This record gives sequence, C-alpha cells and structure tokens, in this order.
Amino acid sequence: MKIYLPFFLFLLPVLGFAQEPTESAEATTEYENTEYAEPISSFSSTRVVNGHSVETLTKGTYEFRIEHRFGDIAGVNGGVQNMFGFDNLSDMRIALEYGITDQLMVGFGRSKGTGAPFRSLVDGFVKYKVVNQEANKSPITITAVAGSSFTYMTASPDLGAVSHFPKPVHRLNYFAQVNFAHHFGDRGAIQLMPTLVHRNYVANTDVNDLFALGVAGRLRLTSRFAIVGEYYYCFNGDVFRQSGFTNSGALALEWFTFGHNFTINLTNSGGIGETQFIPYTTEQWQKGQFRLGFTVGRKFVIE
Repeated sequence: MKIYLPFFLFLLPVLGFAQEPTESAEATTEYENTEYAEPISSFSSTRVVNGHSVETLTKGTYEFRIEHRFGDIAGVNGGVQNMFGFDNLSDMRIALEYGITDQLMVGFGRSKGTGAPFRSLVDGFVKYKVVNQEANKSPITITAVAGSSFTYMTASPDLGAVSHFPKPVHRLNYFAQVNFAHHFGDRGAIQLMPTLVHRNYVANTDVNDLFALGVAGRLRLTSRFAIVGEYYYCFNGDVFRQSGFTNSGALALEWFTFGHNFTINLTNSGGIGETQFIPYTTEQWQKGQFRLGFTVGRKFVIE
C-alpha cells in the first residue's frame, strides 16, 4: 500500500479539477421516470464486487480505480495477532479505464498478485454493451467482456510449478464473459455471468479451460447506499475441487460520496481479476478465510 499511496495522493488534485456528474445527480436522472421510457442502470459501477457488471463507461469518461484486499479475518492466517487481516495485504490493483463510446470501453491495470500461484500481473480488457434494458424494447441488458492477464514474475526453478513458465506464452491467461441483467425499478437488479477462463499453463491435476456461472444482485437502500453481492460456481467438478480450489463469493456495501464510488466488501477471494479469483480461490468462508477489502472508483472527463 505504501508504494501506491503517494501516486494516488498526487492524482487527487488532477482528478478534482475534472468535470464529472455526482452519483446523486445520476441517480435522480436514472430513477425519476418510473415508466422507464429511458434506459436506466442496473448497477452503479462497471463492477459488482470482484467481477464485471453489465455497465460500461459513457463516451469520453475515464475511471481511475484502486482495488485492495486485506488478509484473512480469522482462520490460521487471521485473528488478533494479524489485526484480523489488516496487517496483511492479499492483493491490490490500480487501473485506468476509458469509455470509447457509450457502449464500448477498455481498461488496463496492474496487480500485486497473491503469489499463489502468480504475482506481478498486468491486465487488460475490452467490454461492449450489446443491448440496454428499455421499455417495449428489451427486458434485459446484455454486455460482453473479454480480457487477459500477464505475469512478469521471475520463473520458478521448480519444473512442476505452475509458475515455472517453460515458454513466454505460458505467462498468459484469458477470460470471456457474457453478462445478462434485469433491473426492477429503482431498487434492485439481478445478473447472470457465464464465464470461460483459459489458462495456457496449469498443473497436471488441473485443466486449461474452466467454465463458471456467476450470479449477482444489487439492492439500492438510499441515493447514497446500496448492497451488492456475487457468487461464481465452477463446473469442472472433481478436477476443480481436488486441486484445492473453491467457489468465489463476495458481499459489499456501496457508498457514493463526493463524486467517488466507494465499496467496502467481504470476500473469500484473495486475487483480483477473473483470471485470478475464479480459478485460484482456495479460502473457505466456514473456516474464517475471508477478508475485508475496498474499491475506490473516480470518474472524470478531460476536456
């Protein structure tokens, strides 16, 4: 965290001068028409918690994001000696994303990585909103997203390790996802996220392709607060479970303040990004192996 804090503080004055509508203003526009003659948002952010939502940035809009995950709250790596995870850093991502059109956006980021199995990650994605929910037109919003991650960590000398990387291409992982969402007026939304993750290099007990189905929801409490949650179920059955992996889940409180989208979350996933939290989550909720995290997103327009 100490590495990124000065950089973040340096950017704050720049972001403060940018023109950007507040969440409260956006919320008023979105929800004032109960007939839904105009398209409204199912989610307030391009992310639910760990994973993507159906939303995209509007044309010309940048978003600067910081995503942070602490260590386990309880379990063998948590408890009071580690200040319930605050003494540890599971993962952190810093990113810049941009809306090319109202439907198309791109993003690039860098993550510390959990080290199990990867660290020192860079990632990128492309996201396109195919259909937006509108009255008398479409009952759902459909968005497609595809991305990849690359690790530049030092290769392990262990020939049997996933991080051995016999070839440079083995450092790459990919994901593709199609998200379907439906909002219920001004209060709630649900979303399904069928996802395919492909890893170029895996252990002998693992498989390269992993299919998962995510489900997410959002409940808007006030103009400033909302509760969001998500869960990804992986379908590779015994291969996935025998490798020691488990399904990823998260619950979060969204807070909109001073032009920022601030999310406080609990998740059993240590890694950030679909190529990390879907295939490589090992922590279990019932053992106290979940952690507190937060995400700060700031949208701005440079004119």
